[in-house]
Amino acid sequence: MSRMTRPNPVNLRITKDIFVSAVRFATSIEGPCPPFGDELRTCAQEQVEYMLGEDEDTAIIMADDEVRSAIRMGVSKIICLFEMDLSSLLLDPDLESEAAQKRILQRVSDLEWMCNVLPKMDLMKNFVSNWVAISSKILGVIEDKKLDHVMWGLKAKLIEVTAKVLEAVGYGSVILPALCRVQLLKTWLPYVRKMKPLLDSKAIEDTGFPYKIDEDLCQSIEGSIVSLVLTLPSNDQADILADWIKSQEVRYPDLSEAFEVWCYRTKSATRRLMEGLEDHSDANISI
Repeated sequence: MSRMTRPNPVNLRITKDIFVSAVRFATSIEGPCPPFGDELRTCAQEQVEYMLGEDEDTAIIMADDEVRSAIRMGVSKIICLFEMDLSSLLLDPDLESEAAQKRILQRVSDLEWMCNVLPKMDLMKNFVSNWVAISSKILGVIEDKKLDHVMWGLKAKLIEVTAKVLEAVGYGSVILPALCRVQLLKTWLPYVRKMKPLLDSKAIEDTGFPYKIDEDLCQSIEGSIVSLVLTLPSNDQADILADWIKSQEVRYPDLSEAFEVWCYRTKSATRRLMEGLEDHSDANISI
C-alpha cells in the first residue's frame, strides 16, 4: 500500500513566492516595468488565473497572511489607479482621443479581472466594499456633461463591473450592512436604468456600435437587483419600488417580482399586526 505523502514545504514556499510576485505585477504594485509595460501586467494576470485554476498548492497558500495581504494591497492599488485616471478625464482636452479611451478602458479591464479572480480567493468583499465607497465619485465623473456623447465603452464597461458587484451582494456571497446595500442600489439602479436605453438606441442608429449590453447580462443584472431589493428593510424596498413604478424606463429592469413579494410580505405583516391587536383587545375585555 502506498503511503500518502505530505506537501513539500520548500515547494509550497516557491509556489507562494511566485503567486505573490504575480499578484504584485498583475495589480501594478511594483509600478511600471519598462521595457515590458502592459505586457508584463497582462502576463502576470494570466499566471494568477492559471495558478488559481490548475495549481493544487495554491489552495493551501491562499490561507497565508502574506498572500492575502498582497491581494488586498492589489485591490487597493487597482482601484486607486482607476480613480486617478477617471478623475483626469475631465481635465483631458481631447476626450475622443484613442489614447484617452485606451488608458481608462485598460483600468476597467483590470477591475474586471479582479472581479473574476477574487471570488476564487474568497476576497470579493474587499473589492465590493471599495466599489461601494467610490460609486458616487465614479458617477460624478461619468455623468458630467463633458462626457455626454463620448466614452461609451467606459459607460458600458462600468455596468459590467457593477453587475459583478450586484451579483455578489444580491445572492449573498458578499454580506454588507443594510445601509451599504441601500446605498449600492440607489447609486447604480438609476444609472443602469438610464444607460440601457441609451446604449440600445446607439446600437439601432449604428449597427457597428460595439458597446452593447447583451441579453444574458441584462437578465443577470435584473435578477441580481430583484434579489438585492428583497434583502433590504421594508421601507427602503418601498422607496425603490415606488420610484421604479413612476419611472419612464419601467420596462428595465423589471422589478415586478420584487414588487409582488413586497406586497405579499406587507399584507402578511399587516394581517399579523391586526390579529395581534385583536387578541390583545380580547384579552383586555376578558380581564
